[in-house]
Amino acid sequence: MPAPAPDPVRRPPRFPAGGRPRAVGYPGPVDEVLLAERLIAYDTSRRSGIGQATDFVAGWLEARGASVDSVETGGRRSLVARVGSGPLRLIFHGHIDVVPGHPEQFEPRIEGGRLYGRGAYDMKAALAAMMLAVADLSTGLSGVQVELIVVPDEERSEPGDNHTQIMVHDGLRADFVVCGEPTDMQVGVQAKGVLMLRVDVPGTAAHGATPWLGDNAVLRAVDLYRRISGLPFASESAPLFERPSINLGRIQGGDAVNKVPDTCRMDVDVRYLPGQSPDEVLRQVRSLDPMARLEVLLERPPADVSPDHVLVQALLAAASRHEPSATSVGRDGASDAVAFLEVGVPAVEFGPCGAGHHGPEEYVEIESLPLYRRALAEFARRAATVPVSAPAVDPEVAA
Repeated sequence: MPAPAPDPVRRPPRFPAGGRPRAVGYPGPVDEVLLAERLIAYDTSRRSGIGQATDFVAGWLEARGASVDSVETGGRRSLVARVGSGPLRLIFHGHIDVVPGHPEQFEPRIEGGRLYGRGAYDMKAALAAMMLAVADLSTGLSGVQVELIVVPDEERSEPGDNHTQIMVHDGLRADFVVCGEPTDMQVGVQAKGVLMLRVDVPGTAAHGATPWLGDNAVLRAVDLYRRISGLPFASESAPLFERPSINLGRIQGGDAVNKVPDTCRMDVDVRYLPGQSPDEVLRQVRSLDPMARLEVLLERPPADVSPDHVLVQALLAAASRHEPSATSVGRDGASDAVAFLEVGVPAVEFGPCGAGHHGPEEYVEIESLPLYRRALAEFARRAATVPVSAPAVDPEVAA
């Protein structure tokens, strides 16, 4: 998705500590599947679809008595709804955007107890359940304020801050954040760091009929990619991870089929482990080919929250009532949890069961959706009784 042009008129508001929540009230129960199907039907890999889906979510909430705040900057809009009141602040964080898919993937279908479609697992079904969990908490919740935040660009891979990062920079804080990313009802307390690299590999041109007279830049790039997997950092492990992951996401080289390509550009997605140094990873990659030019497109640090944190334990207790195997796990993918962790706000990933995110047969297990919804609501009620000593707002931001 191309970066939108800066918005010359509206700026995102700051989020002061203790801002008074606005009540949200919903009428009777709504099927998680019906709501998830509606969200999946929007092609939110495109800006137009993101706008339409965001309008739908805002309208859906407002039609049920919700007071919904919009936070806008640079043509991007997030939604914020609040329930409850009290000294403890929780955020349920969801994203409406998805990676690109085929047209049929935006036509949700149900087969064998599974809801299929782009974003079913990552993370429109989770978002639907989050919306309904907030509805469940709209009355009788005291001692804790829950904010549902819906952002448009978690899947963004372009340089620059996404909307969650912008809101955090503008003062958004909480005592604890739950990102509804795919976890199969486990609680993700760690996630790999991200280094998205652009590598330009040179070669020597020659006639396509005599390739031995040249040096094929595409073949050199593929060989370089394969050698990255043999570097020392790539064979290291961590308690929650077997190894880093390395993916060749894009490659482009050559300008004529009858010519040996003399340039090749590839984009490589490296996910490094908690405890590894991104500078050391870059040093090792650069050592493979001094002639290649390397650029860091995107960098995110690993996520790391203590599994013994009192609110992690409260979430695990709530999840375990519905999924007995629930435990603390490491997550291969990154999420907006990192934006909160960078300012000292503990954030984890917790989502329903499914598989295939970013793939051709993405699905969520339907039976996990009401369990997930109830676990979120129970967690919020448990959290209201838990003493938390960490401040909700960074003192420097509050000042």
